[in-house]
Formats: sequence, C-alpha cells, structure tokens
Amino acid sequence: MRPLDGIRVIEVSSWMATPSAGAILADLGAEVVKVEPLTGDPMRGLARQPRHPDPDRPNVDEPFQVDNRGKRSMALDLGHDEAKSVMRRLVADADVFVCNLLPHRQGRFGVTAEELLAVNHRLVHATLTGYGTVGPEAWRPGFDVTAFFGRGAVSDGLSEPDGPPPTPRPAQGDHTTGLALVAGILAALRAAERTGQGQVIETSLLHASAWTLATELAPTLIDHRQPSRRDRRHQISPLNNRFQCADEKWLVLTMPEPRWWVPFCKGIGRPEWADDPRYSSGRARYENGPELTDELDAMFATKDRDEWGRILDDGGLIWGPIQTQVELVEDPQARAAGLWTEIQHPEAGPFETVHIPVRMHGVDLSPRTPAPALGQHTDAVLAEAGFEPEEITALRDAGVVG
Repeated sequence: MRPLDGIRVIEVSSWMATPSAGAILADLGAEVVKVEPLTGDPMRGLARQPRHPDPDRPNVDEPFQVDNRGKRSMALDLGHDEAKSVMRRLVADADVFVCNLLPHRQGRFGVTAEELLAVNHRLVHATLTGYGTVGPEAWRPGFDVTAFFGRGAVSDGLSEPDGPPPTPRPAQGDHTTGLALVAGILAALRAAERTGQGQVIETSLLHASAWTLATELAPTLIDHRQPSRRDRRHQISPLNNRFQCADEKWLVLTMPEPRWWVPFCKGIGRPEWADDPRYSSGRARYENGPELTDELDAMFATKDRDEWGRILDDGGLIWGPIQTQVELVEDPQARAAGLWTEIQHPEAGPFETVHIPVRMHGVDLSPRTPAPALGQHTDAVLAEAGFEPEEITALRDAGVVG
C-alpha cells in the first residue's frame, strides 16, 4: 500500500515543472491521468537521443520518463467546443486537478477553480505558473530559466564579481517548484478530507525561487541592500570555500563557526597558522583572505582530492567533494541512500532513473509503470468517466480526443 492509493489526479500540463509534481504523486500511489493535446506534450521526444551502450536497445527518452512515469495518458483537444463537457465529467470523481495553464487559458478552456469546483465541491484545484495568477504580469509565460533563475535572482546570486551569470542546468528550477506544488496539494488534500470542501492552491517558479533565496532575501526585504558578490579570494571565511586538488578535482569546505579554525589547522598539518597573527582571529583571516586563500590553494594542490578527503575526515572536519554528474551516479553513498530507482519498460527492459526525494520505511515508492504513450489510455479513462462506447467513437471521429 502506498500513501496516496485511491487518490485520483487529473493533470493538464506540459514540460517539466507540473509534470514532475504529477510523477511524485504517482510514485506516492495516486492515479494520475495526464491530459495532453492531440500533438502531445512538447517534451515528448525533445531530449531523445541514443545514450545506451547497447545500439539495439529502444530509445525511451529518459528525461520524459522522469517526469511522467506511473501516469496514464489521455489525448484531448481542449480548444474543441465539446472538450469542456468532457473535462467536467473527468473531474467529477477526481480528488485533484493540477495544471500549468495561465489564468486566461484556464478561462478559455473552462477549467478555472470556480468552474470545476461547481462540478466537484471537494476538488483540490492546483495551479503552477511562472509568475503567479494575479498581478500586472500574471499573463506572462515563463520557463525556469526566465522566471526562477532569471527574474527570481538565482542566477545573479550565483555570479561572481564581473562575471557572467552561470548557465542554469535543465529543469532544476522546475523540479524545485514541483516539490512546492506537491506540498501544497498534500496539505489541501488533508484540508479537503477534514472539511469536505475543495481547496484552491497555487505556486509559481518565481515564488519557489524566492524561497530558495529566503536566507538572503530576509534581510534584503528590510534594508534593500544587494548582497555582496565575492570571488574565491575574498570570502568572509576561508573555511567556506572551494579548492582544487592535485588531480584537478575540487572540494568544498563548510565550517562557518570560528571554533573550527584551530582544529582545521591541526588537521591539515599547519598548527602554526592557529597562532599566526595574520590568521589568529576571524577579523584577521577576513582582512588577509587573499593571502590565506593563496596559501590554501598551494597546499591543496599538493595532494589528490581523495587523499585530502581522508585527511579532513581524520581531523573531524566538514567537507565535500564537488562531483561531476558521472561521479554522482557512481557514488556508492548515493546508491545506498536510495537516490536511484528502476523503471521497467516493456520494450527497453529495466533502466535506472532518479528516485523521488523521499523514502518511507517499509513502503516501495519506486515507479510502478513507465511513462505512457500519447493517448494510450484515452478510451479507458473515458469509459471510467461514464462514456459509452458510441460516445467515445463520436468524440474520436469529431477530433475531440485522440
């Protein structure tokens, strides 16, 4: 038994943010019906490329599988005149309706919270957008690159002085916002269960970006001062910095409290630094930060990262390797902690993918099925909603469903 067994979700979404929330709900046990346009989610096949070492293995578009595993697919032309009545019948016995439609498109397609709650008064209506559903720019479309990283100040916060903003990694902001959407849906389901009344929730890429920066934004909201950008040689503390080792691999130190300085000096074999007047206090280490960073750079360049790791561990010091993605997928701790799981594909066979970021002891939260083919379950979903076979045929002939 999974925690969301018996929960039915109608998902009208594309790309990665909202679909990632649907994938988490599906892994948690919900029945998720992905309603797609007749041409399919634009993400279908977008990242498809042969990656598997076996050339005879069918290409399964692994990025699409991540955000759509465990769902069923129904193809519906929301712009068709008859689509509104179809959607109302679908949500009549659903628990959750989730979408990434902008407000004006929700109105155009007849799927606003007001309209759907009139059909199902206990429904949880959840929306994910780029910038929110109210305000002067609620109309604006947004991807995570523009809304989360760009306007949400994440890219600026990652930039060093006089340097360009770093290139965002694909869907990182999408998946972060998807987690916020899942949290809101779970809370709304609890409220609907207790009160018998439906709930309306929303989140946005912009909102999620602000939450990830909340530690710095909290004082900025008070003083309206831009946090300082600092390069490696001008960090507040040398023990919160990155260093390259002899094998050209990097490690990062994080020991923010002043009490770490003496154990650090002892652990790395530089006990004399603890009493050196240039470094003996936090103020001195800050004022002489460039010189100290240069000394640390020279020191870390004398040994490989793994050797430094053993030295730092022996000293009880806090550090981490700055790994590549290849190193992460091969990391034995990542595997032991359950970061990876397996999808059973009917054509390609089993392949590994990323596990949702939660574990429940004694409960298997691995994907139950691979991502569906476009419209694979259209007829079954319609039949479950009470459509007779002749009605389904008429809808198909009219181009309403596919």
